[in-house]
Amino acid sequence: MKKIRCAIYTRKSSEDGLEQEFNSLDAQYEACAAYIASQKAEGWVLLPERYDDGGISGGTMERSGLQRLLAEIDRGTVDQILVYKIDRLTRSLADFAKMVERLDAAGTSFVSVTQSFNTATSMGRLTLNMLLSFAQFEREVTSERIRDKIAASKKKGLWMGATVPLGYAADGRSLKIAEPDADVIRTIYDLYLQYRNARIVKEAVDTKGMKTSVRTLCSGRVKGGAPFSYGHIHYILTNPVYAGRIRHHAKVYPGQHEPLIKPEIWDDIQEQLKSDSAKGRTFTKRNRNGAKPSVSRLAGKMFDQTGDRLTPSHSKTSKGRRLRYYVSHRLVRGTAPRDPSGWRLPAPELEEKVAGLIRRHMSSPEFRTGIICGATTDETAELGTKLSSLGEPEPGTSDDAHDFHLALAGRIDIAPGEIRVSISAEHLASVLDLDQTRVAEDLLEIASPFQHRKRGVETKLIIGNEPAEIDETLLRNIAGAHRYFDLVRSGKTFGEIAETEAVSKRRIQQLIELAFLAPDIIRSVREGRQPVGLTSDWLMRHAFTPIWSEQREQFSAL
Repeated sequence: MKKIRCAIYTRKSSEDGLEQEFNSLDAQYEACAAYIASQKAEGWVLLPERYDDGGISGGTMERSGLQRLLAEIDRGTVDQILVYKIDRLTRSLADFAKMVERLDAAGTSFVSVTQSFNTATSMGRLTLNMLLSFAQFEREVTSERIRDKIAASKKKGLWMGATVPLGYAADGRSLKIAEPDADVIRTIYDLYLQYRNARIVKEAVDTKGMKTSVRTLCSGRVKGGAPFSYGHIHYILTNPVYAGRIRHHAKVYPGQHEPLIKPEIWDDIQEQLKSDSAKGRTFTKRNRNGAKPSVSRLAGKMFDQTGDRLTPSHSKTSKGRRLRYYVSHRLVRGTAPRDPSGWRLPAPELEEKVAGLIRRHMSSPEFRTGIICGATTDETAELGTKLSSLGEPEPGTSDDAHDFHLALAGRIDIAPGEIRVSISAEHLASVLDLDQTRVAEDLLEIASPFQHRKRGVETKLIIGNEPAEIDETLLRNIAGAHRYFDLVRSGKTFGEIAETEAVSKRRIQQLIELAFLAPDIIRSVREGRQPVGLTSDWLMRHAFTPIWSEQREQFSAL
């Protein structure tokens, strides 16, 4: 009788009760083990390895126990998976479809011991799909219910959590004024009413020696007690909580807490701030369809490997088109105009790449399941729904979808080969309606490979694991050079080859030199990793040595 090797998979969404000597995972395991024992006559054998995932949602595949099990299935060491209920394995139809492909490829099926079906039969597969549809529906309905409850509560003016603003303390579903921090807020507003300029307010606050409040994060680290940043000043001046209101995404409702600033004064300040913002640095006028001007969204946030700030700059083409850049400040002010360590990066492409990097990081399962310290299953589901909806442009507007992600960037450090992006914990907590002390700040740092490549006057940026851009022209010319060289070795003259290939003899003489490139250099061209200046034009205009070791040294300087 053929033995059927059985593995048991168990999962629990929350960590509640896992510390007990006999917990839910153990109960699931024993039920499955008993079922396997009942099938001993059919050749079922229990494998000794346990595959447990405690405190992890079924909405993600990034589970250590599940990944270990799938790896064993790929190696062909498991014939049957047993679960207590099908939703222990996954609650996502999309994830299930991917899982079934791997199981089919390995000849593995699975059984739910409390539900009468298994995937070895067509009826079992049909029943499974129906159950998974209801499991996914239940998870989505739960998320919608939580989201609607938060929206309805905020519409009534209730405080539903998030970082408690400086000057207030949480008081159940409301806020109460907390002195002496409230006096700090009043002082900041008074200074703005006096100077009508946020930057001057920041200088005045520094002169008075005012500091941010000290908080203890969930990791145990103490944060705060530092001078107010310009961004913090601006956030305080634009927070409707201080006018006795509650914000929910783009909508603001009357709150049930006492205002620190009179609502009419707060409204007047917002108009002034909007007026000041309209005077900010822009680089293009509105175009014919009324699109908004281009703004350097990363101004003041970027630094190079020397610690020098990258500042917005621009140039104008012969046709009057303005091109935006981020340039190391020492190159702009003229103290080191030819410093080879300075940067000059195309602004639109850099902003798009950084936004994509932040978006991919925030979409990762590690971020969504770990960014909230001690998150419950419902909080994790709500966070996933909220992250999916944020950052999308409003219908009928021309706002770029990546503006939201760029606003989250607190600091960006660029060095040869690497870019580091720090997400602002304060800003993230604000937009997600979280208490900042619950934000896991170790997940706010993003490090990624960074390449800065040039093709003539064009600059190409490659961030992260995106595929490198292949120089198709150079690759095609190298292939042609090898074909011409084979024809020469067969006894053909340049004239005969030119007539056959319908190209000039001069062209063949120029290209045939490419047949002598080192194999590793050709491989780097095929993978898009060749030296920055190694192009067809450069190779045909410059003599290079046929000795491979000397080629590598010569091309490395490009």
